[in-house]
Amino acid sequence: MISIDEAFSKLDGVDFPLKETAVSLMNASHCVLSETVLSPINMPPFRQSNMDGFALSLHEALVYEIVGEVKAGDSKSIDLKPGQAVKIFTGAAIPNSAQAVIQIEKVSTKDNQLFLQETVLHETNIRPLGSQIQQNDIALEKGTFLNPAAIGFLAGLGFTSVNVYQKPTVAIITTGNELVAAGQPLAHGQVYESNGIMLQTALHNSHFNQVKMYQMSDDFENTKSTLKQAIDDNDIVVVSGGISVGDYDFVYHALQSLNVETLFYKVNQKPGKPLLVGKLNDKMIFALPGNPAASLTCFYIYVLPTLQKFSGMKTSYKTTIQKNLANDYAVDNTRDQFLKATISNDEVTILSHQDSSMLDSFALANALVYLKNGDYTMLKGDKVAVYLL
Repeated sequence: MISIDEAFSKLDGVDFPLKETAVSLMNASHCVLSETVLSPINMPPFRQSNMDGFALSLHEALVYEIVGEVKAGDSKSIDLKPGQAVKIFTGAAIPNSAQAVIQIEKVSTKDNQLFLQETVLHETNIRPLGSQIQQNDIALEKGTFLNPAAIGFLAGLGFTSVNVYQKPTVAIITTGNELVAAGQPLAHGQVYESNGIMLQTALHNSHFNQVKMYQMSDDFENTKSTLKQAIDDNDIVVVSGGISVGDYDFVYHALQSLNVETLFYKVNQKPGKPLLVGKLNDKMIFALPGNPAASLTCFYIYVLPTLQKFSGMKTSYKTTIQKNLANDYAVDNTRDQFLKATISNDEVTILSHQDSSMLDSFALANALVYLKNGDYTMLKGDKVAVYLL
């Protein structure tokens, strides 16, 4: 059995393969750029009005002659003489003969005359050509995470597709003869299968959507064949259950028979002690405990950062923040703990029902508090390490 830090270190030592692919801009959200992108145009591509008002060909007086109007999208050219103005709207192209824009709140009009309340300086309320970015300048660097603003920025530069790191395909395998699909009659000794949909939902919420579901029985040959198929067809395999030491837990030996390299098996943590992480060529295998809360905890702590690294994201297995504890909490454990918790008003409250089989408190949690093993008491207001969910 290894420590959590040792488990993190072994995962950090894995060389995660990065595959590149071209995707439409609509499908690029939450991906990572695999190349640096240069701007094909100046942005804005013309001198642009910063607000609704009047574009002025400046002269010394505060009275101007209004000679026309320019709306956003107009391509007409108007040649202004000094002392002339055109009504203009936000985003419209400013005539080359205009030197400033005065906002509509600072003027009055009568017939075709414009009366200013104050003098206007050159370039007032004008977005210069290429003021956001100039043609052939770097728009976004390789390795940039594409959030909605980045997608909008690229769209504004005229991009319809980009090259990104391909997200991994994921297999979820649930195990256990006792499992019954929801909606079916429940016989004595059976339970409804929940880990599969739970993990699939966690993947989708984290924007990993290429997921295949598998079910295997408590039988060595079926376990082996299902694992082989899942490993052959996917980049990352997540098994829920069958990894402990019971007579019908076949996952460990099946993985050995498939020549999967075990990076580590069993971690000094609670919940999630019987966790196995393995590797076969460029494929990663995570065998999670079958207890639901333990399975989901291991997903957030170990699986999700690995998925992000496979996708080119800059992430860490130790990405925690410090929060003040809302109440005293007594620790009496020989294993490090990940405790379901909620953050509110900048304080973190450790919830009840911490058993590895219980999801009711996990359903309310938005964080996991990490506490080292030992016999001690954390006091209200003490700083604790928190994983955000």
